[in-house]
Amino acid sequence: MGSGERRCSLGSRFSHYASALVTSSRLIGFSVHLFTASGAALGLIALFLATEGRFAATFGWLGVAFIVDAVDGALARRLKVTETAPVIDGVALDLVVDFLTYVVTPLVALWRSRLLDPALAGPVCAGVCACSALYFADRRMKTPDYWFRGFPALWNVVVFYLLILRPSANASLAVVLAATALMFAPVVFIHPLRVTRLRRVTIVVTAIWAAAAIAAVSQDFAASFGVKATLVATGCYFLALPLFREGGAIAKGARDG
Repeated sequence: MGSGERRCSLGSRFSHYASALVTSSRLIGFSVHLFTASGAALGLIALFLATEGRFAATFGWLGVAFIVDAVDGALARRLKVTETAPVIDGVALDLVVDFLTYVVTPLVALWRSRLLDPALAGPVCAGVCACSALYFADRRMKTPDYWFRGFPALWNVVVFYLLILRPSANASLAVVLAATALMFAPVVFIHPLRVTRLRRVTIVVTAIWAAAAIAAVSQDFAASFGVKATLVATGCYFLALPLFREGGAIAKGARDG
């Protein structure tokens, strides 16, 4: 074999390996997007269960969707899906899935739970859903240091706490209206995995919260005093964290969107 033929053979092999590598990278990129999209399927299963009043099962499936949401962003960044599978907008996909699992399904559970006055439950949940849609479309949703600007429409968490604590209908309504108003207030809320301030402590507290939440769901929301106390204490930690943010709890100026 002459030198020209050898060069041609080596070039062909290189082209083959490069093509295989690109194909493999694309498959990995699309697999990450599919993993994110699986959260929509989990959220729909939870919604079906919510309409039947099976709230422990509802929040069990929402918990699985929460885990998917917690890890898919890190996977996407690590595997550079914006380069390997750019035809799919990962940010838009994530927002679509989050709106179902963080807003729509929990609001269906709230409507079905009788935590609110039955005459008000439908209109209130519909109004909260519309307000949450506006919040999800707000370009200032996150500050440059990864705090949420305004209450981040975590209705899965709000409804979860209402089911655990079972306040009166009027108290539940007050909580829902206050949280809705806070979506548009210039105050910050923690992102447990991305905010660097006290991150190690926050991750530990998040793990404790998750263990208590699993216990509450496993007890069909008839949680023991210890579980309730743990959930309240960890919730207070998350609410107090903005006070320790550099620059303060109030989002202001160009720095905070």
